[in-house]
Amino acid sequence: MTEPPKFTVIDRRKMKAEEEQGNPQPAAPAAVAPPPAPESGTGPGTAPAAGPRLVVSEPEPAGEQPEQPEMPPAPTAQESSEQKTAYDASAQRLEDLVRAQNPAVGAQPPVSFEHLVQQFYVSAMIQMGAGAQEGQRPRIDILGARQTIDLLGVLADKTRGNLTDAEDKMLQTVLFEVRMAFMELTSMITLQSMQPPAPPPPGKS
Repeated sequence: MTEPPKFTVIDRRKMKAEEEQGNPQPAAPAAVAPPPAPESGTGPGTAPAAGPRLVVSEPEPAGEQPEQPEMPPAPTAQESSEQKTAYDASAQRLEDLVRAQNPAVGAQPPVSFEHLVQQFYVSAMIQMGAGAQEGQRPRIDILGARQTIDLLGVLADKTRGNLTDAEDKMLQTVLFEVRMAFMELTSMITLQSMQPPAPPPPGKS
């Protein structure tokens, strides 16, 4: 699992107030972590090994905790309501623009709880190697898959008693499926790690 980029939370309410006073301030750019170094053994002339490729992120040094961004004060109820109204209007303008350029495209359905669960499900399965093109070796992010599955578990815990029967059944079914796929994959990885390395080709030391 690749390390998520560091980011800076900006209180846009303060920026808006400064702009209204005629003293706009440029937004501070988010600090983005550098891209990970290329994996060894995948350069030109190196034959890829058979089977899925496991991607493992570097563990955090012992005793060090990642820096937490400083959060601005929570918005008031009025600020949230005004922002929601403005957001809905902005989203509607975007949808009108898309439909004007593509008349065959119908109105987009509203995002539901089912969409959220499906998004987590698809992410977890892709992280476990699903969706690889035919002939290509699956790229597996087993730690990322575990985090996505755990997020689904958090979602189930936090929404317990607040879902319809159909929503709860869908969430529990998805959790069962991704956890089962995770256990099968980790068993396969464990068996492969216990196998002795393949002997070198004849004529090479």
